Amino acid sequence: MNSAPAAPSNTWLVFALLTVISWGVYGVILHKGRGYMPMGSEMPHASLKAFLFVCIAYALIGGAAAVLLKLRGSDWSFTADGVRWSLIAGTAGAVGAFTLVLALGAASPIYKGAAAAAVMPIVFGGAPIINTIVAMLLHPPQGGLRALPVPFLLGCVLAAGGAFMVAKYAPSNTGGAAKPAAHAAASAAK
Repeated sequence: MNSAPAAPSNTWLVFALLTVISWGVYGVILHKGRGYMPMGSEMPHASLKAFLFVCIAYALIGGAAAVLLKLRGSDWSFTADGVRWSLIAGTAGAVGAFTLVLALGAASPIYKGAAAAAVMPIVFGGAPIINTIVAMLLHPPQGGLRALPVPFLLGCVLAAGGAFMVAKYAPSNTGGAAKPAAHAAASAAK
């Protein structure tokens, strides 16, 4: 008896969209948490204090992953290469989270509550480009770099340009668009 092939699952897309939502709110919520840390003489430490709790959250989620492995019946076998590359990936993610809180802290005096609106577009616009470059280095495209389609290259340029424009022209922390310099100067002269 032949059974029909199973339809492809879109579960990956659901998880990808959940990641977009989670990481999309991450910078804004992280900056808000940073802003609620003690200020005054402790202000230089606010970013690191926020990062400490990000690390605690990662540890809690790691514990949940261990429970899920057990519930799924894993035999807890690992390979040296799997552990090594996973630790490298975790280190890259942790360094990225660490430098993100430092970026939000450094942008805060300039952009105030809208620091995440300035920082996150650069992070999320640039990361896919870096991801693509690293993926191509690890898994070179057939035909080499010369075989890359022009629309792909254009997409990389547009992603970088879009990230720059979103970061540069992000609404101010008052929720409105920034006033053009000429309009601001005319208003000040009145």
